[in-house]
Amino acid sequence: MPRIRMSRAAAAIVAVTATALVLAGCTKVEEGGAESAFPEKDIRLIIQANPGGGSDLSSRALATELEKILDVSVVPENMPGAAGALAMEYVGSQKADGYVIGFAPVEIAMLNTTQGAKVLPENYDLLGQVMLAPGVITVGANSGIDSLEALVAKAKSGAVTVANSGAGSIWEAATVGLADATGAQFSPVPYDGGATAVGAAASGETVAAVSGLGEALAQGDAVKILAVMHDERHPDAKDVPTVEEAIGEKVEFGGWGGIYTAKGLPDDVHKTLEDAVKKAVESDGYQKFQTEAGNLVVYRDSAEWTSFVKDQFTLFKDLLG
Repeated sequence: MPRIRMSRAAAAIVAVTATALVLAGCTKVEEGGAESAFPEKDIRLIIQANPGGGSDLSSRALATELEKILDVSVVPENMPGAAGALAMEYVGSQKADGYVIGFAPVEIAMLNTTQGAKVLPENYDLLGQVMLAPGVITVGANSGIDSLEALVAKAKSGAVTVANSGAGSIWEAATVGLADATGAQFSPVPYDGGATAVGAAASGETVAAVSGLGEALAQGDAVKILAVMHDERHPDAKDVPTVEEAIGEKVEFGGWGGIYTAKGLPDDVHKTLEDAVKKAVESDGYQKFQTEAGNLVVYRDSAEWTSFVKDQFTLFKDLLG
């Protein structure tokens, strides 16, 4: 049998072709032909709260959709403690490769001021806002107070106790903000969670409470919701005026949340995660969950949310610092 001679040029072509085939089998090809190896393994989603709360349930609903989009498991992991600082400091200390992400509540813009924690928005890559729970002001059904105007008038003649979900919480900040805007004497009283705070107002233990709408609605006829702290009425409480409609003062506070990770993600990983968060928020399953939970589906992309959080950080520093 005759020997087959191969030129050096031909051998080089074969070698290059073989190498290209091997590499093609080791990468994922996205739409448009761009190659990316992310994600290649499961992603951990760190939740700063205990199981069963608003942050936990929102995170898990989003994780379900992210798994479908990224085609890897997105594993929720609860890491409560220090008003959320424990989880946020942990996420910030991880390698910036996209495999550890977290759910950031509004406290990411507050903890450095209220708790002295090493949590600064500028230390993270903020991928996108995913929800908003506007604050509401409630009183007990038997309080004799039938409007926010009447509550403010009462608080101008003497201190009025207002229950909230804990010292340093968004609802304590909202109470202070309402006092500043109206000149009224509102005294924040911390409780262990929003539901407990609204219960205090319902029983008459405090005069009023500030919480999320869902926690107020859960009390049924035991409370009266006086106003919502948002720029428009809530679709689940269309008969409740905004604070601005009720007393002419623009007072807006809410329990927002979004997805973040350690600072310094590679551009392609950042884009993949940001796009995935957007698609997850737009999904029917996630929208249905938030609607049923009494929250608003509010999306801001990475740039918009980063700017918003920076403004919120300044607001809370001025208000609570």
